[in-house]
Amino acid sequence: MPEAAGWQAELEELKVVSARIGGDPLLTQGAGGNTSLKTGGTLWIKASGTWLAHALARDIMVPVEMAPLIAAVEAIDPAAEQAHQFTITTLNSSGLRPSIETTVHALLPQRVVLHVHCVDTIAHAVRADCAERIGPRLAGLNWAYVPYARPGLPLALAISEHRGQQPDVLILGNHGLVVAADTVAGAEALLEDVKVRLRAEPRGAPAPDVGRLAQLAAVTDYRLPSSEAAHTAATDPISLKLAGKSSLYPDHVIFLGTGSVTARDGEDVAAVVARLGTSPISILFPGTGILMRRDATPGADAMARCLADVLARIPGNAPVRVLTPEEHLQLTDWDAEKYRQDLARKAAAKKIA
Repeated sequence: MPEAAGWQAELEELKVVSARIGGDPLLTQGAGGNTSLKTGGTLWIKASGTWLAHALARDIMVPVEMAPLIAAVEAIDPAAEQAHQFTITTLNSSGLRPSIETTVHALLPQRVVLHVHCVDTIAHAVRADCAERIGPRLAGLNWAYVPYARPGLPLALAISEHRGQQPDVLILGNHGLVVAADTVAGAEALLEDVKVRLRAEPRGAPAPDVGRLAQLAAVTDYRLPSSEAAHTAATDPISLKLAGKSSLYPDHVIFLGTGSVTARDGEDVAAVVARLGTSPISILFPGTGILMRRDATPGADAMARCLADVLARIPGNAPVRVLTPEEHLQLTDWDAEKYRQDLARKAAAKKIA
């Protein structure tokens, strides 16, 4: 392992960058995204369920022994799905589990890896013609496109097909962006470069009818979202139509549920709940705005805004690929995501208390 003072300084540098990335909702939302640093045979990676935005205020980096984890991936051993089994407990002061994406970070040879849910990237990554469209924009970079695979071992195996190329940039279909470099500064510079290259201008959208939303929320278990930007998913007709196609990326499914619930003409909250037989986490009221269930976690609020930001960057005629029913089931019936959701609920309950 490199001299302690050296890698510890790098880890502190990574925390600064992580907090900066985590503070930008166009790059990272809630507990999404993760960063890592390799020091000898140890991988320091963001803990599952924690927020990059909190990297300077909380102990969110977990040490993992890389060699046995990589061996498990190469053997397609189910143990690779349980990255916490490879945690170096003597160094893991937080006691948290490593990120769901630990296998992805371990497989990449570069020392620093930044994985973000950049809304500009996602707006391209949900298109069936993604690879062809972004090729010219990424000219000159060592990049690869990875079709959608469930986060965790399936995604790691999909990425491993490109190991000979050793790409510095990965565009993950229906998911997000990964950049990798041998220094923290190099990785951050590459992230900024790719973000600029893939920038998609958002459509303008009518303002929400906050007064009407307040009326709809009165005497219900619903409230306004934490971000006003979330309303454009309902006030922009093109975004609303795209939202109706179903889920576009994993964190939507995890934090908002399958697809988007849209109120029909004349429906209020009670009518929507009665029609569905359940209370959805969010409800889109066409031309009016969005309401969130009162117990929705901060992560759900962050994903409501993310949805609006992504949809606003997708043309109405784009050939969009949504997640399939099987892909939805893989996410909702996955122990690693259940763990992350449980952390989110506990954090929200603690904040309320």
